[in-house]
Amino acid sequence: MSLSISLTINRQSRTVTLDDPRVTLLDLLREHLYLTGTKKGCDRGQCGACTVLVDGRRINSCLSLAASLDGAEITTIEGLAVGEALHPVQAAFIACDGFQCGYCTPGQIMSAVGLIAEGRAGSDPERIRELMSGNLCRCGAYQGITEAVLEAQKTMTAEKGRDAA
Repeated sequence: MSLSISLTINRQSRTVTLDDPRVTLLDLLREHLYLTGTKKGCDRGQCGACTVLVDGRRINSCLSLAASLDGAEITTIEGLAVGEALHPVQAAFIACDGFQCGYCTPGQIMSAVGLIAEGRAGSDPERIRELMSGNLCRCGAYQGITEAVLEAQKTMTAEKGRDAA
């Protein structure tokens, strides 16, 4: 039984036909839409490599059935940059060396974007580490990741202030 759903993925409206209603959002993104920036790590919701934003909220895409997201707005790592301009979190990850092997980086970045958007990051590195604890990094780049979140948050706050002026 086929099922059609409508999604907005990285600011583009898409209608997708699912041959199997059990397909996860992660598999839809990677295997059907060829958006391979979102990584498949544990496939059990424990590592965070598959983190994307759904309606602005960070989720583990390996745990979400695509069929349940009809009408949702999804942002993947491929949708953060605008043209050649990196998102402030992407730029901060580079500036603060927030990655080593890079495998967890897309999920870390998406989680950081969500965390900052939630307004919960604050300025306490320990709090940021706790709120990002669902995203694991085997290389141990946590110091750079935490610094990147702090740096991006400052940049985004300054940009928001300039836009309001």
